[in-house]
Amino acid sequence: MSDEARLEMLRLEIASCRICRDAPAKGLAYRLPHEPRPVAVISSNARILIAGQAPGLRVHESGLPFDDASGDRLRTWLGVDRASFYDRDRFAIVPMGFCFPGYDDKGADLPPRRECAPLWREKVIAAMPQIELVLVIGQYAQAWHMEGERRGNMTETVRAWRDALLSNRSPAVLPLPHPSWRNSGWLKRNPWFEKELLPVLQDRTKMLLS
Repeated sequence: MSDEARLEMLRLEIASCRICRDAPAKGLAYRLPHEPRPVAVISSNARILIAGQAPGLRVHESGLPFDDASGDRLRTWLGVDRASFYDRDRFAIVPMGFCFPGYDDKGADLPPRRECAPLWREKVIAAMPQIELVLVIGQYAQAWHMEGERRGNMTETVRAWRDALLSNRSPAVLPLPHPSWRNSGWLKRNPWFEKELLPVLQDRTKMLLS
């Protein structure tokens, strides 16, 4: 069986996963209240992996990761157009939770479902040994991918991006805040992100896509 055939089997397994509805970690009272729709882009050729949090409602409806204003901002950060972003040979996109987790009482997205990463993450990462750079977006992805390199909070973790990127870790890891509109205030308070980190991100992206 070819590597691509194995990946296609993995994609089909993920697409049929219903663990958050049928066997939730905290019991049936905490089951996902809607039909799961796992969203992940797994690639045999992409050299960049985008490790996000979990799909929002719009992504749940469209089936396309980052198919929203957050995605527009992320593509601007990367310096790529929509076609390049959704080219499976250029980017793999694997969130910590594959399904939209719903909203909390304040109308914000809930955290990624806790069933997903223990079941799928190591298997998916192992299936893509060609990945050279992991963009870890938000605290949940940073907690999983950065282990001891994670700092006290998201801001400190992203501020230490040089240490993460220049470490001997393979693949290389670059922490980012979530590109959500909710983080617009954070971006204004931390101008170093756009001035210092984004040019490096765009240069590294351009190199890995060439």
